[in-house]
Order: sequence, then structure tokens, then C-alpha cells
Amino acid sequence: MPPTVNNKDLYKQFKKVVRDLLGQEAFVEAAPVMGSEDFSYFAETIPGHFSLLGMQDETNGYASSHSPLYRINEDVLPYGAAIHASMAVQYLKEKASKGSVSGFHEEL
Repeated sequence: MPPTVNNKDLYKQFKKVVRDLLGQEAFVEAAPVMGSEDFSYFAETIPGHFSLLGMQDETNGYASSHSPLYRINEDVLPYGAAIHASMAVQYLKEKASKGSVSGFHEEL
């Protein structure tokens, strides 16, 4: 399986969107890990960006997302939705402002 590597431009855009929406302290760069992720196959074909949304709620403890004890902290879901929507809008605005569809992917 190929490594999951973020597209540099999308990474920069993500970092700016998070900081603009949630503040400087909301963006935390994670250290690389040796996990396996199917997303890497998509990112080989089209520009991709893989990120994590911090959902830990210390009042309810923490369990891995692969555990039957895992609980979703629904309070953070609106933030994740706002980040994803902003990323999509910014991506489309940037493509439209360049006036070029070269390299543009309709599936995005």
C-alpha cells in the first residue's frame, strides 16, 4: 500500500481555513505515523488531503475509533462540516479565478 501523503497546496489551504475559522491554536500538526490507509490510492490519482478532527472529550474518557467503547463527540461535528465546506468553496473559487480547467477534476 502506498503512503498517504497530503498534496502540499491542499495542506496549506487546510491550515489557513482551520486558523481562519477556529483560531491559530486550533491547528495542530500531527507527527507522521506508520498506519495504513486506503485513502492513499485516491491521492495517487487526484490531489488529496487527509486530516483528523480532534474529538476527544475528557469528561467521557477516550477510546480508539477501532474500539467498541468509542463514542463520537457530536459537539465537534459542526466544526468538521464547516472546515470541509470552506475547503470545498475555497478550492472551487481558486480554480474559477484561474480561468483554467486544466487539471480540474469534476468529481471534486
